[in-house]
Amino acid sequence: MRALLTNYHQSPRKVRLVADLIRGKTVPQARVALSFLMQKSSGAFSKLLESAVANSRNSGISPEGLMVKHVSVDKGAVARRARPFGRGRSGTLRKTYSIIKIELAPASAKGAKKRKIRNSKSEKI
Repeated sequence: MRALLTNYHQSPRKVRLVADLIRGKTVPQARVALSFLMQKSSGAFSKLLESAVANSRNSGISPEGLMVKHVSVDKGAVARRARPFGRGRSGTLRKTYSIIKIELAPASAKGAKKRKIRNSKSEKI
């Protein structure tokens, strides 16, 4: 269950703050976190999360038992604009767009690696 948003008009650095917040949470927890967040990109993330949930419903999987397995924010297109500077010169403003990908998975398969318990006696040998 994946969803993709391309050419989102905000820089990836700002969008990654929201992505880090919802990564690893269940779908209801992510919805609550996004509803109380005051970032500009939280609205886009909530719509994208709902799109991924709708994709899971179409696949026949219940959305209640899902968690946000993977969220990635990549750099998209760069729009270049000209801006006048002092002494008759001109400079460029670079407006970077973002590409956001969300992947949902069942909550039972969290993807966490099992830690191997080390025996201190066996390490000394």
